[in-house]
Order: sequence, then C-alpha cells, then structure tokens
Amino acid sequence: MRATVAAPSYPVQRVTLDNGLRVLLAPDRTAPVVAVAVHYDVGFRSEPEGRTGFAHLFEHLMFQGSENVGKAEHPKYVQAAGGIFNGSTHPDHTDYFELLPSGALELALFLEADRMRAPRITRENLDNQIAVVQEEIRVNVLNRPYGGFPWITLPPVAFDTFPNAHNGYGDFSELEAASLDDAADFFDKFYAPGNAVLTVAGEFDPDATLELVQRYFGAIPARPVPARRSFAEPVRAEERREALTDKLAPRPALAVGYRVPDPDTDLPAFLATYLLTDVLTTGDASRLERRLVQKDRSVTAVSSYVGTFGDPFDQRDPLLLTLEARHAGDSTADTVLAAVDEELDRLAGDGLEPGELERVQAQVASAILRESDDALGRALAMATFELHRGRPELLNELPGLLSEVTADAVAAAAGALRTQGRSVLELRAGAA
Repeated sequence: MRATVAAPSYPVQRVTLDNGLRVLLAPDRTAPVVAVAVHYDVGFRSEPEGRTGFAHLFEHLMFQGSENVGKAEHPKYVQAAGGIFNGSTHPDHTDYFELLPSGALELALFLEADRMRAPRITRENLDNQIAVVQEEIRVNVLNRPYGGFPWITLPPVAFDTFPNAHNGYGDFSELEAASLDDAADFFDKFYAPGNAVLTVAGEFDPDATLELVQRYFGAIPARPVPARRSFAEPVRAEERREALTDKLAPRPALAVGYRVPDPDTDLPAFLATYLLTDVLTTGDASRLERRLVQKDRSVTAVSSYVGTFGDPFDQRDPLLLTLEARHAGDSTADTVLAAVDEELDRLAGDGLEPGELERVQAQVASAILRESDDALGRALAMATFELHRGRPELLNELPGLLSEVTADAVAAAAGALRTQGRSVLELRAGAA
C-alpha cells in the first residue's frame, strides 16, 4: 500500500516577454497577500576564478538603490506597505523577493524592474558592501563554532573543479580586489531579462498583473544570455578524506558527501535518494537516529540532506547527499562511518521495514505542501523549478511522484551510496 497525501493543484500561467524575461503567474485567493520573486540564473558556481564570493557580493549591491530608488529606500517602501523582503545566493541562482498585501503588488513590480534595469553600481556602494560581506563572514564563519561546516569545507573534498569546490562566501583578498568593471561585467552578463524568471503568486488578477509586468519590465532592453554551463564531474570510485581543526568547536564533527543521481536525467532515482535521507535521519524512528544516537550513543546529533543548503530542488547536477554528525570525544570518525556502512548495507540487502516507506513518503510530501502553502513559498518553489528544470508545475506533481517511489528503489539508492567513493571530512574540536 502506498502513502498518498492530498495535494492542492496550484495553477500557473507562463509568459515570455519580448526581452526574454520568463513570467510565472500563480493566482490564489485564499489570503489577501501577494509574493513577487525574481530569480537570476547565476550563483556562486558561475562566478569567475579570482573573484570568489562575487555572486553573493552582487546580491548585496542590488539592494543599494537603482535609477529611481535611492539607497536604503527599497526596504523602506516595502516595510511601509506592510511587507517583507530579502534575497539569497545559491549555487545556481540568486533570488530577490517581496511578500506584501495584495494592494501593494504594483510597488513590488516597480522596485524589481527598476533594479533589473539600472542598479546603482558605484565605487562607494561596492566598497561599503565588501565591508558588509566581510563582516558577515566573520560573524557566520570565522568567529562561530562549526562556521561554514560543511557547506564551505566539504565541497573541496568532494569535487575537483573550481565551480564546484570553491568557497561561495568568498576570500577576503579577492573580495577587496573587486572592481567596478567586474561588477558592470557581471551585471551585463548575468542580470539580463532573458536570464531571469519573474514569479507572482497570491491574490491578484492575472490579466491586470500581466499589463503591469509589461509596463515595468517590458521596456528593459534585451541582452545576450550566457550559455548554461555544465559543472559535471565524474563520480569517484575511491574515497577521499581530509581533516580540519576548528578552534571554537566544543566537540568533533563529521561530514560525509555522496554523489546523487542527476534529477534531470533520472528523476525517479533522485527522488528515491531524497526519500532515503528521511529513512536515515529524520525523526526518532529513522535508522541512524536509532543506531547512532539511541543505541550506540556515539553521536549527539545526526542529519542527512540533498543539496548544499538542504533543498534538493534548488540546484542542478552535480549534487551531494551530505551526512552530518556531531560525535562525543570518546567515539571516532571511523566508528561512526562503520556504523553508517552497516546500516546502508542492511537497507540495500534487507530492504525497508513494513510501513517505513509510507511513513517517509508522508513526511516528505507533507513538508513540501507546508512550504508551498503560503504565497512566498509557492513563488520561490515554482521559480526554481522553472529556472532549473523548465517545469514550474513540478511543484504540483511532486507529492504524486514521491508516492510512486518503491521500497526497492530506496534500497537500491542505499546500495548506490556504497558503490562510490565517498568524501569524508573530519572536524576536530579545538575548544578548551
């Protein structure tokens, strides 16, 4: 018997403007709010060598004003209208968004169009934001226990090429070397309308909204769009292992990276691997929670996830399944790894327990539905599906696709992890 979760179907209209901008309209009148999101097809895997952290730095620059919006006025306008805003940089895209009362839709469209057309890229703004990003790195990485572990520190172990392996937060000296020419070139190359997706979700009239979109975005000149790069790397047959010492960490930690199937070429195997993470570490009934935390007591916490930031759908291949554990001082990384191997072998050989698949299918489908239940979550999810897969309707289809994954497929996913060369990063505690 397969688990099924009742899933609402959110209609989506897809339009492409003459300048190449893709527009997604997803009306929903359950709440008087509207979300506006703009996703650009550029993340830290696309930034040039010698300019690590530039994609994230440019995200900051986009909040420093535009042709008709002064510095710090974007936040002021959004908050005065009762809304929220933000932006974020990912491996393969950068997003900007607002969530506002539905009556403020035109404001959000104006703000996003103005900075898509003409952000204020000045030496003063660039220097100011370099300092802001450097301070962010100090707070979040350099002066925090486990800072950057493992999203910054595992990729150099798992990958060999610069796009996949480098530090997306950035190197201080390379950030300081950034020039206005670098910024102008980055904007011209990656922030063209044809390299972006505009998504509107929530309470709005589609026809009237499309007129507003055409008014504010249609006049932005088209520019050439860079060809989408492949970041493909072969899957290793041999294990690679490295260690680092964290002077602030109170106890050791372990991160293990496994390559996962490409969702564009083998979505069923990818979804089986995604479900496997819940089988392994989600909830008290999960395999590694029972084995490592409850039985062996060799770790204090364990988790696993697909994707750099735990969202399996917000980037393209190659992706990692990351297993992360914090373990006690009297247990070793080898002890933990041996137990993980045993559990993966048991899953591959004996399969799942009765009811185990249905439990994790319901967990994962419910989580997807919760995240897309509000206008902002829906806008962000549809935009990434459009940007990376060309199919925003995948958001509606995912619960059904997950229900079709079989126990044999999840067992095979566990076996596939054991046949490749994993990447192992040990973090040694250096705190007194």
